[in-house]
Amino acid sequence: MPWRGPEYEGERPTLGWYVIDWMIENLAQPGRDDGAPYIPTLEMAEFLLHFYEVHPVTGKRIIHRALLSRSRGWGKSPFVGGIGLAEACADVVGDGFDANGEPVGRPWHTLRTPYVRLAAVTEQQTDNTWNPLLEMARGRSLSTDYGLEVLDTVIYLPRGEIRPITSSADSVKGDPAVFAAMDQTETWKASNGGTKLAKTMRFNATKLGGSVIETPNAFTPGEGSVAEQSAADYQAILDGRSKARGILVDHREAPPETDMTDERSLVAGLRYAYGCSSDHPDGCVLHDPPCAPGWSPIERITADFWDTSNDPQDLRADFLNQITHASDAWVTEPEVRASSDVGKRVELGERIVLGFDGSRKRNRKVTDATALIGCRLSDGHVFEVGVWEQPDGAAGKDWQVPVVEVLATVQETFDRYDVVGFYADPAKWESHVADWEAAYGPRLQVQATRNHPIEWWMTGGRSVLIVRALEKFHTALIEGELTHDGSSALVRHLCNARRRTSRSGLQIAKAHPDSPKKIDAAVAAVLAWQCRLDAIAKGVAAEPEEMFGGTF
Repeated sequence: MPWRGPEYEGERPTLGWYVIDWMIENLAQPGRDDGAPYIPTLEMAEFLLHFYEVHPVTGKRIIHRALLSRSRGWGKSPFVGGIGLAEACADVVGDGFDANGEPVGRPWHTLRTPYVRLAAVTEQQTDNTWNPLLEMARGRSLSTDYGLEVLDTVIYLPRGEIRPITSSADSVKGDPAVFAAMDQTETWKASNGGTKLAKTMRFNATKLGGSVIETPNAFTPGEGSVAEQSAADYQAILDGRSKARGILVDHREAPPETDMTDERSLVAGLRYAYGCSSDHPDGCVLHDPPCAPGWSPIERITADFWDTSNDPQDLRADFLNQITHASDAWVTEPEVRASSDVGKRVELGERIVLGFDGSRKRNRKVTDATALIGCRLSDGHVFEVGVWEQPDGAAGKDWQVPVVEVLATVQETFDRYDVVGFYADPAKWESHVADWEAAYGPRLQVQATRNHPIEWWMTGGRSVLIVRALEKFHTALIEGELTHDGSSALVRHLCNARRRTSRSGLQIAKAHPDSPKKIDAAVAAVLAWQCRLDAIAKGVAAEPEEMFGGTF
């Protein structure tokens, strides 16, 4: 899925193996009273290996911020509670390598007093992690071996403590926590203090060289939750728009083609989403050979999907862990993902059309993106040619669209492909669109109008044409008539688009005029698709005709 980390390959140094052994030896399985050991699943072990990876030269830990996103009931809360106990007691601070070249650690108390926090926006949320943590701490010999005093509301260490806190706590700022678990961050928002709490916990950990883990279910795009922002931060790193390091995001969701009305498809989607925790008799689908059945009741969960009193979107988010859409979203993320085909390649010389949407000036410190999107004439495969976006953070200060680079990319695209049509929204790019019309207009077989072969306004008095173009693209995407290359910018911009009703019909816009969530690549894709439809209507061949061994 989009931001799922790769399984651990076993060659990078990590303290994760030690932490796994420590958990099994010292922690009790919650929900049992026989002292049975807590044994992480193979899927959990893979996360621990990543989270406790160390630098191959210094031996210091690399990851300081992590997000573990799984379906409801997967076991996130007990798991992160166990990590909290390890951070409080075990040798988890990277301290170089032994004589055999294996990474070694030392406990936090050798550096500073360890404070561990289980954070949430409500007391009920903290109970999700706190209650199983108490059982894990009390069920074996932690009290004896590590001197823990386990009380109902706090665990005292010989030095330091483990304590649950909420966003209403007055003492959060400056709290010297070396580790914080932040549960259900898909519900953490500015309105309930969650955004401020998350920022404070991260800053506190940064000052001490500590770490934080958040454990959300699927978030709803557009709600501004902490989980949504964390996913965006990570995607910015993958796209090269951010230089941040040390962030691990591990998200697993059911495949986008999962059909909630088809039992076989639904069960397959649930088994993938729940991974090692699935109780399906055939075991998990993640590993070969498959892990033994877990505890998540797939058959029981399936039954809830047939209960008409349940909201389908809640079911998608809670159990399939699918990031769906805001209430006014133009398209959903599963729909966008289902239409992607990353295996397709557009070769040099192929016949294509182009769509362009640009921006030039900053609006309240947020500059819209500029996008050039292509579409192959033969099969309607949409692909990113170039998307220029304002970088996040300090790198985006005073940023402007690199006009020279954009112009060079357009020229290079005409040189590399057989471009038969090009529609561009000229807003803020009028002079450049005029130059393109002069340079390329005569060779284009598809033209917007006789006088302006490239100019295709997405605003103004053309609302009927705009509504029709948007409707045609939307239908093609939903019905599988088009595919796209799955580029990060295109997917994000499509998912960012919001429905807006006009007198002529449905149009799209950003969530609000000053929103940093761009839609320019979506607009450019619509223009490219409309250009392809016009080419087909005009009878332009998908491939140039051959005659006497040449082309014309």
